[in-house]
Amino acid sequence: MAAKKEVFHGSDLEKIEAVYGIKKEAITSFSANVNPLGISTRLRRELTDHLDAITTYPDRDYKELRDVMAAYTGTHPDRIIVGNGSTELISLSIRVREPKKAIIIGPTYSEYEREIRLGGGSAKYYPLKEENDFNLDITAFCQYLTDDIDLCIICNPNNPTSTAIDRAGMRRILDACLSHGIFVVVDETYVEFAPDSRGITAVPLTDIYSNLLILRGTSKFFAAPGLRLGYAITGNRDLREAINNRKNPWTANSLAEIAGRIMLTDTDYIEATKTLINEERNRMISALEALGTVKVYPADANFILFRILKPDVDADQLFEHCIRKGLMIRNCASFPFLDNSFVRFCLMEPAQNDALMEAFRELLG
Repeated sequence: MAAKKEVFHGSDLEKIEAVYGIKKEAITSFSANVNPLGISTRLRRELTDHLDAITTYPDRDYKELRDVMAAYTGTHPDRIIVGNGSTELISLSIRVREPKKAIIIGPTYSEYEREIRLGGGSAKYYPLKEENDFNLDITAFCQYLTDDIDLCIICNPNNPTSTAIDRAGMRRILDACLSHGIFVVVDETYVEFAPDSRGITAVPLTDIYSNLLILRGTSKFFAAPGLRLGYAITGNRDLREAINNRKNPWTANSLAEIAGRIMLTDTDYIEATKTLINEERNRMISALEALGTVKVYPADANFILFRILKPDVDADQLFEHCIRKGLMIRNCASFPFLDNSFVRFCLMEPAQNDALMEAFRELLG
């Protein structure tokens, strides 16, 4: 049996460099799902004026930062928990809840399942179906829930499908989960990229539901994965106190705290990002559909999922073809319920997207 080819992730540029002999600086990563504008010029300019902040501890309660986060998301500062990236908050929320049996809507990010199993619980995936364009059948999902499930995790918009559940749909899920005693974690890492982010975000629902925690971060939309700044929002006071008591003090460093206050108030950057992503998403979907050899799925995030329909071409071949040109896409075969015909790529600047589209045409046209 032939050895299974390695599937590379968006952060695996060093591995790509070693395997393909391509300098990582020469690779355009369409796999990392990071804002192509990079960090804002305002952040670059103003953060350098605060370098002396590293000589002191940050505010242990992050009051100013939480005030800014609350204004940005439309909630109350007391509902916000600051973390060292959303990954830390995923881990902390699962450890505090100690779920014995969890349900995860998938295919999706693997870290959820990993943290549940590390805590001694079991996790089962509820599959999004291709015949529904990977949109969740909410009625069927709610009917599937049972009293022995104690945690539900939803990535919204979802990675890698780029599909989203609107707020009305999320309320139906929360009501059903509440009736079964199920706590719900909603990961909104990509919600700011959505064309209708206000209609998708579940933040207003923290006013109503005590069985809800929302995860947010700055890695993707604000192009700052190295900053490791994330936050969670919940109306459940007991859960907030449990997480804050469990996590380390000063979990975000002084520069991350200042950077967060700058980024979340940079309205020019925020609007420029939304405009770029909306325009490029529409343009690239149209270009892909014109190929006639792929199935393109509706997208709400800053990435697009498609399935290769052309005979004798698979995701491995397309990855190889693109990486030889310094263009890194994601073969989605490692995600549950997907196979070697599914590809995901994130949206970059127009010229970079054009280069990727030309590479697609060469193999799929």
